[in-house]
Parts: sequence; C-alpha cells; structure tokens
Amino acid sequence: MGEAARITVICGHYGCGKTNLALNLALEAAAAGETVTVVDLDIVNPYFRSSEYGGLLEKNGVRLIAPVFAGTTLDTPTLPPEIYSIFDGGAGRVFLDAGGDDAGVTALGGLHSQLAEAGYDMLYVVNRYRVLSQTPEEAAALLSEIETASRLKATAVVNNSHLGVETKLSDLTAALPFAQKAAELTGLPLLYSTAPDFALAEGETLPEGFKPIRRYVKFLWEQEEQ
Repeated sequence: MGEAARITVICGHYGCGKTNLALNLALEAAAAGETVTVVDLDIVNPYFRSSEYGGLLEKNGVRLIAPVFAGTTLDTPTLPPEIYSIFDGGAGRVFLDAGGDDAGVTALGGLHSQLAEAGYDMLYVVNRYRVLSQTPEEAAALLSEIETASRLKATAVVNNSHLGVETKLSDLTAALPFAQKAAELTGLPLLYSTAPDFALAEGETLPEGFKPIRRYVKFLWEQEEQ
C-alpha cells in the first residue's frame, strides 16, 4: 500500500476489537506529534465505544467527536454537525471508529461522498475468535454487508484475532491462515496482525507482520474491579 490517507475508517463485526485498534492508532499518531481527531460512530454496540475513553484521548491531546445518540436504542443514528469538520485540514489525522456491522455503519453512508472526495483508508478488522466471523467465508460475507451499508470500500484487512487476557502467542499464530484466507477472499491486502501487549511470555518475540498494541478497552466487570 502507498502512503496512508489522512482519514482512516475502522470497521468490523461486534467484539472484533475496532475501538481498541482505533485508540492505539490515534494515540500513536498523537505521540508522534500529529494533530488527531477520533470520531465515534459505534452506535449499535453500547459497551466498547470510543466515547467512553474521552478522558484518555483528551489527556493525550486527541479531539473526540461522538454521535448525538451514542449508546441509545434509537434506530436512526444522528451525525453531529461537528463531524463535517473532519474534512478540514485542521482536523489532522482522523480515525473513524465505525459500528459493529452493517447496521452500525449505516451512519457512514451519509458521509460517503465527502469521504470519497477527501480520500480515505478503510481497515476491515477481523477476529478469528469471535462468533459469526470464525471462518474466512463468514468474514468476507460480513464485509460485503458493511460495504453495502456504508457505501464505502475497504482498502485492507487487519487481523486482530485474540482471546482477551488469555491470549498467548500460539493463539496469534494459529489465526494467521484464517486472516490470510479472509484477505484473499475479499481481494484485499492483509495490512498486519495485532499482538496485545500481554500476549508474549518472557523471552518470546513476535514474528514478522505483527503489530504490538496496548489494551485500552476493558470489559465492564474489569472496570468495576478497578
């Protein structure tokens, strides 16, 4: 792939790890001195929205734009007027955390013309260990639904296969054939595979093609224990 676009859309099925990836990419860009904006469009899934991490983003100088009805049961997602500011150069690098599946990315359909004009990358996040996307064929079919709903086209696959805090290096490598086949079926490049910061035992090293990421998104019961 060539130089990354200024705007990156991150999409995928429920629980695939979109929000955690969006947070990692945004905070990495901010740490590198870039101006960064995160747009939370994950309206369907009420548990792992970027808008729940506003404090973390603000502390690191990242601007957050959240949907008007984030986390509600309303059928029609409403885009805040502020979202159109992402097409101004002053927004810097933009990361859109899209919804859980075709229903969750419907909001993106209202932006497809502007996104197409501005140019964008759309990363399709897959996780071998999540229900309804455990085979390459299921993952490819789900992407087709997402693209239809959003009227956008994915540009690359990111393999985010993991088992939460139980993840080991062997789990990461075991999911590689799944990710490679999913990329082949979608006709997209496999950009990289992620490796959670807790997955490596002492003395283990990551194979080529893996991107280390931090785990920012926690389950509700873990948040309550803090």
